Amino acid sequence: MLDWLACEHVRWVSYYGVSDQHVRWVSCYGEYFSDNWMIETASLALATFFATIGPIDVAAVFAALTATGTPEYKRSMAIRATLIASIILVTFALIGEFLLASLGISLAALRAAGGILLLLIGIDMVFARASGGTSTTDEEEREAISKQDISIFPIATPLIAGPGAMGAAILLMANAEGDLARQVIVIASLLVILLLTGIALLLASKIHQFLGVTGMHVISRIMGVLLSALAVQFIFDGIKQSGMFGT
Repeated sequence: MLDWLACEHVRWVSYYGVSDQHVRWVSCYGEYFSDNWMIETASLALATFFATIGPIDVAAVFAALTATGTPEYKRSMAIRATLIASIILVTFALIGEFLLASLGISLAALRAAGGILLLLIGIDMVFARASGGTSTTDEEEREAISKQDISIFPIATPLIAGPGAMGAAILLMANAEGDLARQVIVIASLLVILLLTGIALLLASKIHQFLGVTGMHVISRIMGVLLSALAVQFIFDGIKQSGMFGT
């Protein structure tokens, strides 16, 4: 705050020598607002990844699938699933845009398609419906019940690293293209949500008992509204960048 006031002082006191004063003023304000851009990027990434990964929802499914397991089994499955999902999502975040570019898919198309996918997921979250982008199908759930090792399927993918989370990782990294600092923030935000997901899995039974079905639906609906708004903005950005309707 004091630095900002010093910048204001420089702005008004240095009436003469405009060029030198202007450079100092721009430098001060650029430094002042840079932190706000970092917070905005981190907030966007955290909200998007929290909504598309859904740590609370994943924990609820995990609790149901491991209800008869020993504490050691639950801990092993939770840690392994989180690590595998982390590898999948970070890999998609780093090379996903390159893979799409090699297929001739433009950034505008990625933004529009990713926005539509996230919008569908957000709508399902608002109405507390199961979404194929963030959850398993009935057939997948029946197969998972009969398996001993559920860390890869269905926990790591598609529950944690599902189509929604993969699309979000590629989309957010594409939006930060050419800005290493923003890309680092996106990756860091992804890792924070994955860490939160891992903790949620380790505490799955307690979280399920504490929140109950109603509590989890309330959280899901709130995040669904935010995700829907972000998704619409992605769609608008994609359409605008495509030049479909001119400038």
